[in-house]
Amino acid sequence: MSSSKITASKQGGKMHSAVATHKCLDFSHKSSTVILLVAILVMIGLFIWWLNIPFIEDIFTSGTITLIMVLGFQLYMGNSGILNWSYVGYIGIGAFSSAILSMTPAIKAMQIPTMYPFLINLHLPFALALVVGALVAMIVAALIAWPLMRLSDASGAITQFALLIVINVMLSQWAQVTNGPRTFTLGGTRQTTLWVALGVAVLVITAVFYFKESSLGLKLRASRDDRHAARSSGINFVAVRYFGYVASAFIGGLAGGLYSHYILSITASSFYMSQLFLLLSMLVVGGSMSVSGAFFGTVFLTLVRQGLRQVEPILTRSGLEASGSTEIVVAILMIIFLIWRPDGITGQGELSLASIKRKFPMGSKMKSNI
Repeated sequence: MSSSKITASKQGGKMHSAVATHKCLDFSHKSSTVILLVAILVMIGLFIWWLNIPFIEDIFTSGTITLIMVLGFQLYMGNSGILNWSYVGYIGIGAFSSAILSMTPAIKAMQIPTMYPFLINLHLPFALALVVGALVAMIVAALIAWPLMRLSDASGAITQFALLIVINVMLSQWAQVTNGPRTFTLGGTRQTTLWVALGVAVLVITAVFYFKESSLGLKLRASRDDRHAARSSGINFVAVRYFGYVASAFIGGLAGGLYSHYILSITASSFYMSQLFLLLSMLVVGGSMSVSGAFFGTVFLTLVRQGLRQVEPILTRSGLEASGSTEIVVAILMIIFLIWRPDGITGQGELSLASIKRKFPMGSKMKSNI
């Protein structure tokens, strides 16, 4: 072999190695977001478990369930730019479906005597009921979503709002399944523990982030920025939106199942406008276009709401009417962020090793000086 061929072969090997190294570094930088978010959540969970204070454990567990809801909300809304009003309806479908499937036939027959016999006889373990409940929400979304994916902007948002009303009416009036407008009580003990909520949250953070970084997520964001340009580039924006919408409904149904097995007492009103406003405010405050925004927006507003709930009774005992102050403060915060920081806490970026280095470059400067 000639020396020129040997040199070219070596150069080719070096180039291939450099490309592989670049891809590896790029993947590690992207994966650092998942690692950091999961590490923060797990460390908080371990610390709260170590404290062993039931009240704080309850706050963390309910906050983690809310985080899963917000992440599912972000998966579609953050990548498509369309306000998915119907999302909380799928949370409700998942909540009722998993609850019905996990309850014993005796409790179902006693609580809802008019329930369909085939539903009374169905009884699944908690984990399986949780997944099947999420699948029911996903199937409902898959059956009705396709024609809606062609709509954008105001028409899309209005249609989603109308769909939320339809779902809520069905949940609140279908007495043979959901006990109608009356309270639906699961009975038994809580199945959604701190560790169950934490484990599911870790999986959902990973899934939602890698969906965002996938080619499908990129195509969905392209359709958000300019659907006509996306179509001219060969992107089927209807199919891309459809897949994102259905995946979002699955996560919402999963979160609903965790919620029902944590609260043990639900109504259709639990999955309507007040819940939607809470999820939307968390996403707006954190930054709707990033998974990190959903994470930190949920953490921030959970702490704010819990702090205000502790203050409300004190103000009431002092003679001040403080009822509803939590919702007012959350609404004011949402308005402030929309006006002065519309990109949210994270500025629509992701928490990563690269972003930390850009924010705090002192470490790299010290190394270069040494």
